[in-house]
Amino acid sequence: MKQKFTAIYKKRGKWYLGWIEEIPGVNTQGRIIKEARENLREALFLILETNRLIVKKEIGKVFAREQFTISV
Repeated sequence: MKQKFTAIYKKRGKWYLGWIEEIPGVNTQGRIIKEARENLREALFLILETNRLIVKKEIGKVFAREQFTISV
């Protein structure tokens, strides 16, 4: 499954700060924007994977599962 996320970057001093607009807490930094982007991809992957593991452990067997789309 592919998902799209919005990365926001801001230069602060010698560093580039990056965060994911849709998911609070996914943020990082890098000396160059390429490094910030790579770090952000890794941070996003780790957060999503950790959340999946936590949910899987908490709910056990899934009774029902569905996908839905919202307009913002």
